[in-house]
Amino acid sequence: MTDDAAGEGWSREAAVDRLDDLVETVETERMPVPVREVWVTGDLVLGVDPVERLEVYLTKDLLFKDAPERDEEFRKSHGVQGVGKTVSAAWADEYPEHLRANANGHAAPEKCLAAHLFGDGGEPVHLEVCNTGFENNVTQRLRGARAREDYTQLLDPRAACLWVAGEDGGVRSDEAFRKLREGEFVFPTLSKALEMLDMEPEEAAEAAAELRAHRRERDGQTVRGDVV
Repeated sequence: MTDDAAGEGWSREAAVDRLDDLVETVETERMPVPVREVWVTGDLVLGVDPVERLEVYLTKDLLFKDAPERDEEFRKSHGVQGVGKTVSAAWADEYPEHLRANANGHAAPEKCLAAHLFGDGGEPVHLEVCNTGFENNVTQRLRGARAREDYTQLLDPRAACLWVAGEDGGVRSDEAFRKLREGEFVFPTLSKALEMLDMEPEEAAEAAAELRAHRRERDGQTVRGDVV
C-alpha cells in the first residue's frame, strides 16, 4: 500500500464518466465566469479504484465589465450582490437556481461553479477554483503553506489536465481520459512529489501526512476559491 490508499467511493469508471460529463458541461453551457482549464488530481490520477473523492481544479478568468448596472436588480430579486460584476448577469438570468453568495452576500464564483457543475446532491467532490493555472498555484500554495506552517493548504502536484479553452471552443485531452480509465498515469507518492518541489524528505513526509489527514476530514461536496 502506498501513502495514498483510498476507501470506498466511486468506481474508477464512474468517476471518469462524471469528469466527462463535467467537461461537456463546461464546453457547452454558459458558465458564471469563463473557465480556462479543467484538471483532476487526487486518487483518480493514481489509478486507485474505488475512488473516495473526486478532486477537481478549475482555472477561471476574473470577470470585468460584464453588466455592473444589473447589480441592484439582482440584489432586490435574489438578495445577492455583485451579479454582473463577479459573475455573469447573462448566466444568472439563465441559471438563477445556481446563484450562490458568500457570507457577506456577494456572488461567489467558486460556489456558483460548484452549484452549476455538481448541484446540491452531496457528491463526494472537492472543487478548487482559481484565476491562475494549476501548476503556478501549486507553487503559490506551497509558499503559503510553509509561511503559515499549515500543510493542509497544499495542492497535490500530481494531476492531469483534461481540457483547455481555445479560440474556437475548447480542447479535450482524449489521451488523459484514456489513461484515467485504464489507470495508466504513473506518479510518485505524495511525499516524493513534494520532494520534487524542493522539500527536504522529513518536511515532505510531514506535509504529506498532514494533507492526507485533512483530505480524510472532508465529507460530501467541498469547494475552495482563490485569487492569486
